[in-house]
Amino acid sequence: MSTRILPAVGDADAVRSLTTLIGQLPDVEPLAPVTDSTQLVDTLSRLAAESLDELPEVVVVHERIGPVPALELIREVALRFPAVGVVLVTSDASPGLFQAAMDHGARGLAALPLSYEELASRVQAVAQWSAGVRRHLGAGGDPVPGAGGTVVTVSGAKGGVGATLTAVQLALAAQTSGRATALVDMDLQTGDVASYLDVQFRRSVVDLAAINDISPRVLADAVFRHDSGLALLLAPAEGERGEEVTDRAARHIVGALRSRYEVVVVDCGAQLGGAGAAAVEMADRALLVTTPDVIAVRGAKRTVRMWDRLQIRKAEETTVVVNRHTRSTEIQPPLIARITGTAVAATTVPAHFKELQGVVDAGRVHELEAKSTVKQAMWALAGELGLVRTPQTGHKGGRPRGDRGAAGFRRRRDGTG
Repeated sequence: MSTRILPAVGDADAVRSLTTLIGQLPDVEPLAPVTDSTQLVDTLSRLAAESLDELPEVVVVHERIGPVPALELIREVALRFPAVGVVLVTSDASPGLFQAAMDHGARGLAALPLSYEELASRVQAVAQWSAGVRRHLGAGGDPVPGAGGTVVTVSGAKGGVGATLTAVQLALAAQTSGRATALVDMDLQTGDVASYLDVQFRRSVVDLAAINDISPRVLADAVFRHDSGLALLLAPAEGERGEEVTDRAARHIVGALRSRYEVVVVDCGAQLGGAGAAAVEMADRALLVTTPDVIAVRGAKRTVRMWDRLQIRKAEETTVVVNRHTRSTEIQPPLIARITGTAVAATTVPAHFKELQGVVDAGRVHELEAKSTVKQAMWALAGELGLVRTPQTGHKGGRPRGDRGAAGFRRRRDGTG
């Protein structure tokens, strides 16, 4: 049986030399190379969605891959696709880098300039390891554990547009439908998830920032289990400590959560920091919440352009959610789509703040009445995004009887999630 190798190389000259050498290896099936980190993860996700058998046994990551650094990319691949072995190709073959590569999940390291013998040896060893992992997992058509859960980020076009409320309600909809759901407050300086859910807590996302290998037990110690069933990872009570959560730490944390929960909703707030940028870059769906007024829509356009300049997210990969929508406003969703260059969610959230005021002031937004049109719209949005399990496939303990707030369960759009 041949070994499938997927090269991930950003430099054109390196692509040619590496693919030529791989093509000379015995019993090897080279796959078309990918040129950046996003393309690599997207390719593996697409193959994993088909079956475990479709994934390559070996991924060869060149040290100059981008925009995500090579070690961080290896960490993400190892967390999401544990049956894929990664070989790092680098000019630095020092013991320190070797140890760092192993700590991040690499299964081998090959030094530049590459030699046939060294590459063949590394690929053979990693391919044997991958085959053993797949036998252990069982490749009989079961879902791929490494693909992990769905990560959705919720950002605000500016402060006060309703990003946190949207994140909370999307997470509640997913949890209530029977999907294990984590809600992360990555608005590190001004996060309000704890206030919205009436939570007193000791641990926060900062407690995970310095941990390189986040085990299930360590993660469980940092997570707060809410009465609704949500797993909460909250922003620090002292906003200045938010600086301790770097973009690297955020990738580790989101990756660890993705491996443990079916749905991970991340509230990124309206200010872009390194941690929030990393979360948006990793997300399966990136939502940008705006209100239908000139200032907020300008803010949405500014955010979309900034994400694109920083290579965090392309406009066409971003979905704008219109909150506080009324039919009488001059700025309607089709206009917002033209201005921002993004897709706009078909579900809009109506401007009925009176329904919210009591539960917001009490810090009990999880007790928002099922008849609330705001709740119905946000849960319909969750259905549109594919975050909920439909009643036909949901299991016991899902949506309570009489809760008609999950109207979106019947509005799930094919191909999302």
